[in-house]
Formats: sequence, structure tokens, C-alpha cells
Amino acid sequence: MRLRDALRKARIEAADRTGVVVDLRDAEVARLEILSEALDPLFGQIPDKVDLFDRGISQGDTPRLWIDVVAHIVMGRDKRIYRFVQDTRFGRIVIAESHDVAAMVDAVTDYVARRLIEREHALVATPVTPPPVVEQPRRSGFWTFALGFLLGALALFGLALVASLRDL
Repeated sequence: MRLRDALRKARIEAADRTGVVVDLRDAEVARLEILSEALDPLFGQIPDKVDLFDRGISQGDTPRLWIDVVAHIVMGRDKRIYRFVQDTRFGRIVIAESHDVAAMVDAVTDYVARRLIEREHALVATPVTPPPVVEQPRRSGFWTFALGFLLGALALFGLALVASLRDL
């Protein structure tokens, strides 16, 4: 009887811990949604033809607010601090950290502005002109035709000769 009660109590405690973890994750997602709503005016100003940014919240083990393919915002260990990070080929760098939504909006605004300038520079870059193509002079195809005609005539003559020798 005592073991059964202990198992029941342990199951209830495990369920409570799981519920707390789910509540923490829901709280993280809610805080990221608040930040996403605060970023709506910024993303409303980006021209439609610019497709660099793809904002959205991914809900996995660690919920993230994606700004573009390489930058996202994740909640810190205390679940109250926003951490804006960017993945680079040398590892992940922290762009900004703050408890304040307004400070994170400013950091994301600066990041978006830098990315738009990088895009403009990439589009304005001078195009590489291909080297000029030097045409090789064409050779006359007459001698090739004459040689082919001569070889064809000799082949037909040889075939007729072999056929006439067979009939004898």
C-alpha cells in the first residue's frame, strides 16, 4: 500500500514538472509574440520587392523568433531576457541582449538597415565583363568535300569490281 501511494505521488510530481515546463515554453512563445507584434511597423516599411527577411516564430524545443535565415531571437536562460543572435560561419554571435522590448526593436531595426545596405551594395556591384571572343577564321570546306567525294567514288568502284569478279 505504501509503495503504491509513493508511485502515485511521484507521478503527480512528474506531471506537475511537465506542466511547469510546458507553461515556461508557452510563456517564452508569448514573449516572442509580443516582440513580433512590436516589430510589425518595422517590417511594414520594408519594400515588397525585398525578400531578405522571413519573420516567424518556430516552436520547437527552443522557441525562436526568426528575422531572416541567419538571425533569430531566443529567450535567455532566465526566460525574461531577449537574446538576438546571428549564425556565422565562425559560430553564433550575440548581436543584442535586453529585457526591454523597445531595445530589441532598436537592435533589430539596426540589423535590418545593415542588411538592406548590404543588399544595395551587392546589386550595385560592377558587373564582370566577359573577355572578348575572338573568332577563329573558318577554313574552306571544299577540300574536305573533295576528299570525301573521291574516297566515296573509289569505294563504289572497288565494290563494283568485287561484285563483277564474283559473277565469273
